[in-house]
Amino acid sequence: MNEAHIEDHSTPIKTPGQLIIVVVLAFVVPIFTIVLVVHMVTGGLRVDKSSNAMSEEAVAARIKPVGEVVLAEKSAGGERSGEQIVKEVCQTCHGAGLLNAPKVGDPAAWKPRLAQDEKTLIAHAINGIRAMPAKGGNPSLSDADVARAVVWMANQSGAKFKEPSAPPASGATTAAAGGASPASSAAAATPAAPTATPDGAHVYTVVCAMCHAAGLAGAPKYADKAAWKPRIAQGLPTLYEHAVKGIRAMPPKGGSASLSDAEVDAAVDYMVNHSK
Repeated sequence: MNEAHIEDHSTPIKTPGQLIIVVVLAFVVPIFTIVLVVHMVTGGLRVDKSSNAMSEEAVAARIKPVGEVVLAEKSAGGERSGEQIVKEVCQTCHGAGLLNAPKVGDPAAWKPRLAQDEKTLIAHAINGIRAMPAKGGNPSLSDADVARAVVWMANQSGAKFKEPSAPPASGATTAAAGGASPASSAAAATPAAPTATPDGAHVYTVVCAMCHAAGLAGAPKYADKAAWKPRIAQGLPTLYEHAVKGIRAMPPKGGSASLSDAEVDAAVDYMVNHSK
């Protein structure tokens, strides 16, 4: 009975050599199977690096964002008006009278400035004077942009300056003759791109840096951890609300009413992230 019992439970592996073969096969067979499956799945894929589809331009076009945030875009008719520029740039200080900037619509504050004549005012705005940086802190503005903004603010405050003429927009002659310009036709045929995530760095550079870069009017300086620490402790929702609605010397949306709440929030995120 004992011998029969032992024979019933005997293993087919009789020698050490057989054991080694079984162990090796236990590793090799699964690996071979996986390699075979991968080859079958990807065997038909071939990438021709010399094809036009793999060029840098083609790859860049495929990964390009579906939308872009553009601040202070020129209107379809050509250059921006003085009023547009003021609302986008100058309103930060001239809307609230920060740093002794004459408020728009305050004839008393503008009277001594208007006495200097139009050319002097425009030169001061282009080159900067006292606490006012050159071009209101926005170097992307052209001299003509600044001139139109100065004239518009002055005329709202008692002056009767003639607004500088803007260069004619491309295709204006064709439109005047009764035909649509190629640019306008293309604009009408092209659907608007969907709104992308706001660029906080760009909003900060164009709007917020006016005060936060130098710490003007008590604004916490960009990247100044000590100045930002008590503000960050209030929580982002509170900082968003203060930036959108204004607080103390800071006007709503930094004085740029054209900004959306999302753009303001993105600028706050950018400054906070670099000031922790």
